[in-house]
Amino acid sequence: MSRKPTVLSLYTGAGGLDYGFEAAGFRTTVAVEMDAMCCETLRTNRPRWVVIERDIHAVPTEEMLEAGKLQRGEVDVLIGGPPCQPFSKAGYWARGDSLRLDDPRAGTLAAYLRVVEEAQPRAFLLENVAGLSFTGKSEGLDLILDRIDEINERTGHNYRPVYRVLRAAEYGVPQIRERLFLVAAQDGKQLRFPDPTHVPEEDSTGQLRLPGLEPYRTAWDALADVVPGDNESVALRGKWADLLPSIPEGQNYLWHTDRGGGLPLFGWRRRFWSFLLKLAKDRPSWTIQAQPGPAIGPFHWENRRLSMRELCRLQTFPDDVTVVGNITAVQRQLGNAVPSLLAEVLAREIGAQLLGKSKPKGEPHLVPPRRDPPPAPDPVQKVPKHFYRYMGTHEAHPGTGQGYRAAANAGTAV
Repeated sequence: MSRKPTVLSLYTGAGGLDYGFEAAGFRTTVAVEMDAMCCETLRTNRPRWVVIERDIHAVPTEEMLEAGKLQRGEVDVLIGGPPCQPFSKAGYWARGDSLRLDDPRAGTLAAYLRVVEEAQPRAFLLENVAGLSFTGKSEGLDLILDRIDEINERTGHNYRPVYRVLRAAEYGVPQIRERLFLVAAQDGKQLRFPDPTHVPEEDSTGQLRLPGLEPYRTAWDALADVVPGDNESVALRGKWADLLPSIPEGQNYLWHTDRGGGLPLFGWRRRFWSFLLKLAKDRPSWTIQAQPGPAIGPFHWENRRLSMRELCRLQTFPDDVTVVGNITAVQRQLGNAVPSLLAEVLAREIGAQLLGKSKPKGEPHLVPPRRDPPPAPDPVQKVPKHFYRYMGTHEAHPGTGQGYRAAANAGTAV
């Protein structure tokens, strides 16, 4: 029996990347993660993994290798997604420009690259938000590429990185989520990113999907057989809880603006997209949020919060994984995770193209099954009368970087 290729995992979180690599035949030897709740989740589900519960800045690379009984150069793949807040799209919309490299949280990129240089893995995968590569705002990506050149000069290796923003739904994940992946191999081989395998039933012009490609997996495919646990509190609470039943499936608060089909309760685009956002059975979920707040979805079409297992399904975590903590802690862990299926797809390609391993046959293990056509959308309810006081004329959002928070930061009033 051949040895499973080894993984050294940084910024492991709840293990989204690791479960995907595991499904593709890899073995996580060491996981470095400072969040105590994430570490509890990892130890609960994969007790054989060595979990180092400390800030990566305080963990020498030599200690990581010793913990995994590895020498420099013996790690097959280094994986990780350094925290990405300075480069997130949400920051650009709310505040205009972002601090990016001047944000102290951007130092996580340098810490990741330190381990690349000192561990010298055969290959590495770095995951981050799509905003890392935004045109004109790519300082973080430029830093990575420059540092890799310096690493090559100092070590004599030939890491030649390639990167791409991938849409999770195009690879069978029942969720609309975009992430940037950067991959490099020590010997100079360059990964050819896999082509999409899933597409919408029809595109924006009404043309049917191409032959040979499957339709997107939907929220119904992922959730049809899941019910919340008896001890899970998934009821919606807060000021806007009673308004959600009046919003159709697949819609959000924009339904209740002067450009929607409901009542004029809000200004156009004055809220985040995920405010009062409800899943549609026949479409993929929108991106799972890490810090949702009481009115931030996506919510279930039954007008409630999603349960732990439902969130895991939308993130394509294996069904044997249980995320520990209350529902807020669970959502934070899962919202920060990489969909495991997307990681599995990439791991299969990394193993075959960069490490000389045989590519597993058949479709990835973590693709959700195709289920019967979903039932019709549930009927919407009337708006409760206590929301009528919000009816009126509301200003639309003036544009990116010009909202209330941006104006406040600039010392002006809107």
